[in-house]
Amino acid sequence: MSFLKKLFGLGGSGDSGGESPAAASAAEAQEHEGFRIRATPYKEGGQFQLCGVISKEIDGALCEHRFIRADRFASLEDAVQMTFMKARQIIDQQGERIFQERR
Repeated sequence: MSFLKKLFGLGGSGDSGGESPAAASAAEAQEHEGFRIRATPYKEGGQFQLCGVISKEIDGALCEHRFIRADRFASLEDAVQMTFMKARQIIDQQGERIFQERR
């Protein structure tokens, strides 16, 4: 079964899914309008998928919003840059409302 997983890219220990922890530590977190942004792209199908976490402490509780977009990039650096750009856009458009369903 492991051969089929590797052949069709269905997880396993091959190249397809093993880089998300490395990607998460590849970039420092950024601050924007009082929010903290972490870029956490992961490798999918030979490319890096845009993924990140926006967090903010509100009333003593840490609130987090995870987001994933369909965008994929050939390089980790491009995925990280675009993750930060998308997170800033989300913050500018929605502010603390991104946490409403989580509170």
